[in-house]
Amino acid sequence: MMGLRRVKILLLQARNLNDPMKEHEFACFVEKTGLESDQIISFDLLQGPPQKSDIKYMDAIMVGGSGEFDVSKENLPFYFDFIEFLNASVSRGTPMFASCFGYQCLVMALGGRIFRDENATEVGVYPLQLTQEGKKDPLFEAFPETFLGCMGHKDRTIEQPGGIPNLVSSDLCPFQALRIPGKPIWATQFHPELDQKTNLDRFNHYMKEYSVNMDEKGVQETLARYSMDVKDTPRLLPRFLELVFG
Repeated sequence: MMGLRRVKILLLQARNLNDPMKEHEFACFVEKTGLESDQIISFDLLQGPPQKSDIKYMDAIMVGGSGEFDVSKENLPFYFDFIEFLNASVSRGTPMFASCFGYQCLVMALGGRIFRDENATEVGVYPLQLTQEGKKDPLFEAFPETFLGCMGHKDRTIEQPGGIPNLVSSDLCPFQALRIPGKPIWATQFHPELDQKTNLDRFNHYMKEYSVNMDEKGVQETLARYSMDVKDTPRLLPRFLELVFG
């Protein structure tokens, strides 16, 4: 098995170049994976999906969230090219972990459906529950049945891809995590690269977008959801690396 110090990760980011959350997101992945910063290479999806030369020396792919781009709106430049890239990566069995926007894009690539659902918006820290499939999954098997996760989304999965088990659910969004059977590919609607502090950083930066349909009371109620301590989900990325690379 490959030692983790030799692992190289290609981090696919869908954020504008002048968005400070691009660097913030990179730092969060470095911290939560436990890797050195030179082991994670940022790739800008606004320039199109990676080419063979970009992934030639990479051992795995991670996909982050997004700032101003939504799967339901298909407004990421080269969106359909990226969906094709994800399909090809799944076919090759490239190790991958995708969160939030990345999870939704993977759902679409596999034939599922994403819907803009303002009534099911999850922003803050929310309880999550393992499904029966999740309890058997090697990534989640040591988790408690109910745990807390960091959220920031208005799009949600309304149809899981055929043959793909759903591992985690929440009260508002029943589809929260998946694994491609037989392949080292996982994805979550929630953000394992965040904790309550870094998730609050994200909310404060995107306050205008997140709170567009909130009154002041709604904003304060949302802010209160960041007070809960997230203990379990930050273990997912190190566990992913351990399972895949030993």
